[in-house]
Amino acid sequence: MKRMGMIFRAKANKALDRAEDPRETLDYSYQKQLELLQKVRRGVADVATSRKRLELQLNQLQGQSAKLEEQGRKALALGREDLAREALSRRAAVQQQAADLETQHQTLQGEEEKLTLAAQRLQAKVDAFRTRKETLKATYTAAQAQTRIGEAFSGISEEMGDVGMAIQRAEDKTAQMQARAGAIDELLASGALDDPTGMAKDDLTAELERISGGADVELELQRMKAELAGGSGPQQAIEGGKPDRAEQPRTQHRFDKQ
Repeated sequence: MKRMGMIFRAKANKALDRAEDPRETLDYSYQKQLELLQKVRRGVADVATSRKRLELQLNQLQGQSAKLEEQGRKALALGREDLAREALSRRAAVQQQAADLETQHQTLQGEEEKLTLAAQRLQAKVDAFRTRKETLKATYTAAQAQTRIGEAFSGISEEMGDVGMAIQRAEDKTAQMQARAGAIDELLASGALDDPTGMAKDDLTAELERISGGADVELELQRMKAELAGGSGPQQAIEGGKPDRAEQPRTQHRFDKQ
């Protein structure tokens, strides 16, 4: 089972590696970085909003503190020490709240500064990654095009390989048909195969035709020699039964007498 699982993972990894496009992976990573940068910016905005609310509350508390102090002064001026004491007690509680809010405000302000600095650094990193990403994509595209051109020239690409195989099959079939045609001609000439058209010749017929053709040449040669020599004997022998010149005048003379 472990072996089967390893084989399955290996095949799946190979399939994924074949299907993976580095350009798409780079674009996906860049998109994720943009999403992270957006989250950091939202965090900075949230912290800044909280800080601003604390500042508003601090302003309100400071206003209340000042108002209570003024009320205590007026009560003490009127001889109402009890009212003055109450006003001052409330003012002390308001000042304590203000002090707590001030501490929270300072904490939030520090967090806001940290997040702002982190967002700036992340922005610079994202910008650098975008530049690097575009460079890598252009380099990969150029390398891919160069590889395809090289494969096309060398004939090892799938498309050119199919073309080469088609040419090879055509050449093999042509050579096979030529060899088959030559073998059939040899078999017909030797008489091993019968020609249904009646045009095939056996060895005896071929030999007779060869001898006959040679005799015709010899006879024609003898006739031409006789004509050049001016003799009638050889020509008569060659022509086979034609009357010679000596008999022709008598025959013509017989016709004249008639």
